[in-house]
Amino acid sequence: MTGWEELTSTALVGTDRRPYQGDLLEAAAVEVARRRAGHTVGEAERQEPAPHEERAAVGRRAAERLARIMGGEHERLLPEWLAAAAGAGRRVPPYVLPELLERGRRDRSIRVHLGVLAGQRGRWLAGLNPAWDYLLEEPTGETWELGGAADRRAHLRALRGADPAQARQLLESTWERETPDDRAEFVELLADGLSMADEPFLESALDDRRREVRQAAANLLTRLPESRMSQRMAGRARACVAIEGNVIAVEAPKDCDKAMERDGIRPKPPRGIGERAWWLQQVLARAPLAIWGRPPARLLEMRIRDWDAEVKAAWVRAAILQKDPEWARAMFGWDPIADLLDSLPPDEQQELAADFVKKHDLDSQLIMVLGGVSSYWREGLATAVLRKIVKVATTQPWNLGELVKLAGERIDPDLFPLVLSYSPMESIQQVAALLRFRADMYKELRP
Repeated sequence: MTGWEELTSTALVGTDRRPYQGDLLEAAAVEVARRRAGHTVGEAERQEPAPHEERAAVGRRAAERLARIMGGEHERLLPEWLAAAAGAGRRVPPYVLPELLERGRRDRSIRVHLGVLAGQRGRWLAGLNPAWDYLLEEPTGETWELGGAADRRAHLRALRGADPAQARQLLESTWERETPDDRAEFVELLADGLSMADEPFLESALDDRRREVRQAAANLLTRLPESRMSQRMAGRARACVAIEGNVIAVEAPKDCDKAMERDGIRPKPPRGIGERAWWLQQVLARAPLAIWGRPPARLLEMRIRDWDAEVKAAWVRAAILQKDPEWARAMFGWDPIADLLDSLPPDEQQELAADFVKKHDLDSQLIMVLGGVSSYWREGLATAVLRKIVKVATTQPWNLGELVKLAGERIDPDLFPLVLSYSPMESIQQVAALLRFRADMYKELRP
């Protein structure tokens, strides 16, 4: 622990157990200002004390469990603990703030809830230490008019869920004043509740100067088959592909004009892909899937004379972009990638993943498919995974580490009794122990 961390931790201990006077935290402010911000001691002494907290801190047992997680016990559960604590409307105890903010500096994935969980003291500290000022960009609950970028995203997301039209109108009213980065992120939030009522606004966003804004708008318009952009893509796709009997004839685009670029086609291919193949994939991925006039399972049986891999890769991308369950289901059977599961209802995700586990050997692809299941694993998928663990434990016990961890992290913790009684095998008992740890974690965080 550095001198700064030691001093700040000392300053923060016990601040929830007495009326805050500011003395110790002001001493920490002097230290952080001198060591990290380059201020003189005199400047640091003039720092305002941390404001009073509005949210209650988590209870003692929950705080102790957080300290254990941060100390290395089931460390991968930290994002889950933070999400659960934020969902309960709590904040972290002050004495963990220095280490937690430092972790957030290194790991962006845990920042999403820190704006709330760190409370007023956390934001106060972030204002003093430049290494932690990322926290000032995380949501705090402020309004659209007064909040920072993260607060405004959170506000727009909540409003979009309640009243999609009002959310779009609010965004339109301030659109010209938004920064390019904010515009791109705001457009992505319109995915929730997307409808043809959003089409005029999204069509206009295709003319934005920022490429990320144009891409985000094009991705959403791809999900609207009646949109003008989708119809333009349909025309381009028909010019590339003809179906005659059981044969699909393909001619890739010979160039990428400005109109194609406006509609989200990126002209420069990634390394290893030719230009025409790249343009073909993008056109077919953004064309409405209905233009094919046949079920995806039937199309996959047909012969594609040229560009076979490119056409099928485009269909995978189209199923993902357009959130089409029938196509996602069919393309998962052809190329079982985790992103396709996101287009399917949670129950079907679990069923497909369970079937994949039963038929597939334990490898990185199986782990990725399991990671693509969006909800906690219920009994069917959990049992399939437990059976796989038992089977692999007898033949390749050295290969089980990641699957055991993933099972403990993703199985519904309410299934702890089922897992505990499933087998006395050590690897199964490791899964059960982690489920018990998580079940207790949620119990401690309940109001």
